[in-house]
Amino acid sequence: MRFSESVSAHMEDGVLVVTIDNPPVNALSAHVRSGLIAALDHAADASDIVGLVITGAGRTFIGGADIREFGKPPVEPLLPEVIERIEASEKPVICAVAGAALGGGCEVVLACHGRIAGEGASFGLPEVKLGLVPGAGGTQRLPRLIGMVAAIDLIGTGRAVKVAEAVALGLADAVATDPLAMAANVAREVAVQPLRRTGAIAIPGTDDAAVSAAEAKIVAKSRGQAAPVEAIRLVKAAGLLDLEQGLAEERATFLRLRDSRESAALRHVFFAERAAGKVDTLDDVQPRRIETIGVVGTGLMGSGIAVSALTSGYRVVALEQTTEAAESGHARIAGLLDKAVQSKRLTVEGRDACLARLHTTAEATGLATADLVVEAVFDDFTVKTELFRRLDGIVAPHAILATNTSYLDPDAIAAVTADPSRVVGLHFFSPANVMRLVEVVDCAQTAPDVLASALAFVKRLGKLPIVCGVTEGFVGNRIFSAYRREAEFMVEDGALPQEIDAAMEAYGFPMGFFAVSDMAGLDIAWARRKRQAATRDPAERYVEIADRLCEAGRLGRKTGRGWYAYPNGEKTVDPAVTAVIEAARAAKGIVPHTFTTDAIMERLLKAMVDEGRALLSEGIAARSSDIDLVMINGYGFPAHKGGPMFAAGLIS
Repeated sequence: MRFSESVSAHMEDGVLVVTIDNPPVNALSAHVRSGLIAALDHAADASDIVGLVITGAGRTFIGGADIREFGKPPVEPLLPEVIERIEASEKPVICAVAGAALGGGCEVVLACHGRIAGEGASFGLPEVKLGLVPGAGGTQRLPRLIGMVAAIDLIGTGRAVKVAEAVALGLADAVATDPLAMAANVAREVAVQPLRRTGAIAIPGTDDAAVSAAEAKIVAKSRGQAAPVEAIRLVKAAGLLDLEQGLAEERATFLRLRDSRESAALRHVFFAERAAGKVDTLDDVQPRRIETIGVVGTGLMGSGIAVSALTSGYRVVALEQTTEAAESGHARIAGLLDKAVQSKRLTVEGRDACLARLHTTAEATGLATADLVVEAVFDDFTVKTELFRRLDGIVAPHAILATNTSYLDPDAIAAVTADPSRVVGLHFFSPANVMRLVEVVDCAQTAPDVLASALAFVKRLGKLPIVCGVTEGFVGNRIFSAYRREAEFMVEDGALPQEIDAAMEAYGFPMGFFAVSDMAGLDIAWARRKRQAATRDPAERYVEIADRLCEAGRLGRKTGRGWYAYPNGEKTVDPAVTAVIEAARAAKGIVPHTFTTDAIMERLLKAMVDEGRALLSEGIAARSSDIDLVMINGYGFPAHKGGPMFAAGLIS
């Protein structure tokens, strides 16, 4: 029988098995909601039905709300009504969760009278990642089921839990190889017993100190976002209000946040990620088969790339200059895999499988089997071009050559090879095994199937590919250079480094520009400035303060001194830096003036946006949203502000 275009059902020995089939993720679209109501009505009136099982077709139980409905007039029935009807049903409603139950899908789970999970099930309420709180009872029912501390963690972070943790928490009742069969059996068994309705459960006893600690942890990471704080408030309210009052407060908060700028920004990011890496000209292009990855250089960057490839199932051949360096590279890669095991991102068996697919060598001929070679050597033009010339005579004709350069011209690197069409840029961000962003550089002669292959590779790594054209620094570093110049101008004009950093952190950046510079090392940018000195326009404004710090041996955290001092590893304001700044101002006759926090951010944002506009006009970036994603995922721009282009109102 069919209850809507996406909801059907069949009988199994007195149990109505209701299946949601709304590809690709069984989102709770209006026709899903109406179908569930119709199924509940049918079961209520049918004497031969003793209970219901709700399940999802495909790999997902319910992936959450249909985000396409946001901003449109609401269509009845709304999700809270569906949830309440499930919980109030006189006949047992058991869910069989064989995949992900996220957002509204998890709220459906909470309303059911029993919850059976498949071995691949996962559960989560990720609404805070869209600037929202659960809007159909999640903040009120989850703490009744698993306790307030665990609920604050799950809802406040938006993280998903796998089946083992879900069962341990009490979010799932049991795990089964065949969750549908078990759920049907449970429905028959509990049909003659009082139903356990989540909304009627008393919240388990709570340790106030534990609640405060969980709350503080979430707030510390929120960086000014409203949704996590509101989510915590609502979870705590579940212990003070009855269910009806709590649901009303939750719904009002959900609607208020849904209409906020913060939620609009995070929804912009959500859709931007869906569009990222899409190139219209590649619609009918098939990527090449890639099974073995060559990585040249096993330093911080190369080892991170190798780990990303290994954990994604690739074979990896890592090349170093000497046998000793190759052995050190193997140890470095193994150490990163061990850390992944320690942090539970990888199993011991998974680590061993990765190591079995890894071969480190000092013999360049080892790369002959590679389908894609990524160079991660020193960012020097001569070093990279000599390497690519060597690779021409070693790798197979079908193999793709990728440069990880940050600032060099990949077109010039490609030009030294016998076949520039197989060269592409893959600009990973450090540490490559952690950072999600990869700029995929479409060089002048990159073949379409090479670009398609690079995109497929990056996506298989679980990373976010942003396609860009060739320019110095690509998208991210060009914008970074623009606002770095603006930050240095403001220092010369009267702001102090700590004031600029404080303004950025107040805006939502995890760290300010000068603290980041100290962490990266001031010598890297200094070396680049020295290389550019001969071609620099003498009429162009140039701030020498960073040069003076480098000349004094202040190279950042690694030397214990940079823009800040680091006694005992702790960042402190150093009067010696202030003296250098004041001397530089005096040498140019600059009378310093004060900057407000807002004025600092206005100038930094303007610098970002102006450079972003230039990148778009030059065709380097395809979309404004791509620029936002680069700045969010590579440079710490707060996601809840949507990126610089969104913040400037250039994207609605």
